[in-house]
Amino acid sequence: MRRRSRAIAGVSVLALGAGLAACAPADSTPVLTWYTNPDAGGQATLAQQCTEEADGAYRIEVSVLPRDASSQREQLARRLAASDSSIDLMSLDPPFIPELANAGFLAPVPDDIAEQVSQDVAEGALQGASWGDELVTVPFWANTQLLWYKKSVAEAAGLDMSQPVTWDQVMDAARDQDKTLGVQGIKAEAYTVWINALVESAGGQIVENPEAPAEDVELGLETDAGREAARIIGEIGEDGLGGPGLPTQDENASLTQFQGDNGSFMVNWPFVWPAMQGSVADGALDQSFLDDVGWAVYPQVTEGTDAAPPYGGINLGVGAFSEHVDLAYQAAACIVQPENQAAYFVTDGNPPASTVAYDDPEVQETFPMADVIRQSLEQAAPRPQTPYYNEVSQGLQETWHPPASVDPDRTPQKSTDFITAVLRGERLL
Repeated sequence: MRRRSRAIAGVSVLALGAGLAACAPADSTPVLTWYTNPDAGGQATLAQQCTEEADGAYRIEVSVLPRDASSQREQLARRLAASDSSIDLMSLDPPFIPELANAGFLAPVPDDIAEQVSQDVAEGALQGASWGDELVTVPFWANTQLLWYKKSVAEAAGLDMSQPVTWDQVMDAARDQDKTLGVQGIKAEAYTVWINALVESAGGQIVENPEAPAEDVELGLETDAGREAARIIGEIGEDGLGGPGLPTQDENASLTQFQGDNGSFMVNWPFVWPAMQGSVADGALDQSFLDDVGWAVYPQVTEGTDAAPPYGGINLGVGAFSEHVDLAYQAAACIVQPENQAAYFVTDGNPPASTVAYDDPEVQETFPMADVIRQSLEQAAPRPQTPYYNEVSQGLQETWHPPASVDPDRTPQKSTDFITAVLRGERLL
């Protein structure tokens, strides 16, 4: 009886609350939904901060997308194809921006916003936020890979790491000292990142006419740049320089290998620095290991020619079917203020697209390689900017894997034939 009485009382309270809510005036503040990639909570913090700064003009609510980038693309593309008006802001992986822009799924960036958010932005980030020579998204955070190395190994090899080094030099250093190189040979997006960086660093492009329709796409793999990229990957794979786990090695596996006794050099994103610091703090690594770690810009393919390091990160897009396009762009401009990017870097480890954010004292203290990251982003090159990126990326993974099978005389032509046939509808991935 007491349980039943409490239940009735509870229902009465709920009913009374519902009645009062129905009589209360509705909150007329526009709500902007921001679909974010998973992070450590930094984007939600920025949403709250910019909501407060808006002073009632809008409220930002965060909805987290799946962790996998391809799943993020699939979910957003499906909803935008259905003209979903609930998508106001989106955190977008750069390779998928041309596809969404080409389909008309992104609201045009207002001229005043474009001018504001383009100030003091790294060149690689501006390229990655654009389509058809036009800014179509707002640069937010911009990732790049550095060359991490053990000072003791570089010194033994006689390398002056204050100067640019080449892939052949680090390969020779690892080979001569019976060490391994940390590279990503897994049959996944990380492998496409490596292939693209090598081709771009050699002065080429995987897709030479990115705005062409699928049947007219021209690939730049059967070139000196494509063959040089294939030579480097094939040699690392065939000579065992990447270690026995190279065909399944992703960024985390590369880090684990680098931290071992046989580690020497590694290309990887800046997340590895706080990860290595954490391992020292946990007692898994000695401080002496961390003291031996150095960093430099990505290796050159051709000596004397600047490398084109990988570019990644997140840009902010506004849904074409949003009912609050202008407010969404105002919110995006708030989110990407340089001081916000600097704070986000410190808390979540994601580097700013803004070049001035790297001057923040806390950034400099937390990431002593901040200036090298900034330089790397100025040199960085996006992955192929084409609406058919998914087909190109998967086609590369199918034909350039495993790394030990890559041959400069055969692989570029094989991948060109395969990807071209897929784009023409003659083959399936």
